[in-house]
Amino acid sequence: MLLDTASLYFRAYFGVPESVKAPDGTPVNAVRGLLEFIDRLVKDHHPDDLVACMDADWRPQWRVDLIPSYKAHRVAEEHEVGPDEEEVPDTLSPQVPIIEDVLDALGIARVGVEGYEADDVIGTFTGRATGPVDIVTGDRDLYQLVDDKRGVRVLYPLKGVGTLQLTDEAWLREKYGVDGPGYADLALLRGDPSDGLPGVPGIGEKTAAKLLAEFGDLAGIMAAVDDPKAKLTPSQRKRLDESRPYVAVAPKVVKVAGDVPLPDVDTVLPHAPRDPAAVDELAVRWGLGGSLQRLLSTLQT
Repeated sequence: MLLDTASLYFRAYFGVPESVKAPDGTPVNAVRGLLEFIDRLVKDHHPDDLVACMDADWRPQWRVDLIPSYKAHRVAEEHEVGPDEEEVPDTLSPQVPIIEDVLDALGIARVGVEGYEADDVIGTFTGRATGPVDIVTGDRDLYQLVDDKRGVRVLYPLKGVGTLQLTDEAWLREKYGVDGPGYADLALLRGDPSDGLPGVPGIGEKTAAKLLAEFGDLAGIMAAVDDPKAKLTPSQRKRLDESRPYVAVAPKVVKVAGDVPLPDVDTVLPHAPRDPAAVDELAVRWGLGGSLQRLLSTLQT
């Protein structure tokens, strides 16, 4: 089981009241909410291995170099050296180090790699997996990794993590008319304002799905632009032709990396905390109460 950790703690932050605070008054709603999420996921799905995948770089420069608008609207502060700062609620930022400390004390594998997003870490772990993989994320970009043959599916939280949409190829085909790899092509053509991806003007989700059904994949669609006999409307042909510079670079931006240099890490789900003293200290300092105790009990079973 691979967690898109930031996606989950953002959801926890907005789903748990900010009145949930540590003894010193620091909000810990995202911390406690994430622990509740992990507890429920372990109880319901019994993973053998669990990795909390992190955004070491939420907006990698190599993606920005290809498409400068990539996530540009989310930049809170630009830095000449190192990654730009993402716009994050003031009361969420201080909770991220607490989350990291708690995961480390529990012994739950936590992996972020410099120059890559959590999606890329997830993509690389998925590619290396020898058995089924459940990816837990509120980000539809990861639908591209769905693969029935390899048992790769996405668990998309609809309400907390108690209600999850189990996304497999049948669900993707019914909803979008594509398989996993086809979803990346569809997203590229459609664009995604939340990620600053312009897409191809005039080609929305339904048109993109129809073009992919007709021509197979992005390469097939672009080949059709050069084929006068291909079934494209004049406006589609014109817009796709004019979008060649975008289409040439977008696949590298949209598709998750599969070659991230992952650290050597023990991914086995722990049954007892790695550092019990640290867990106790964090529980008291941050007032993690029942959220942490329930997860500890679940891990021991």
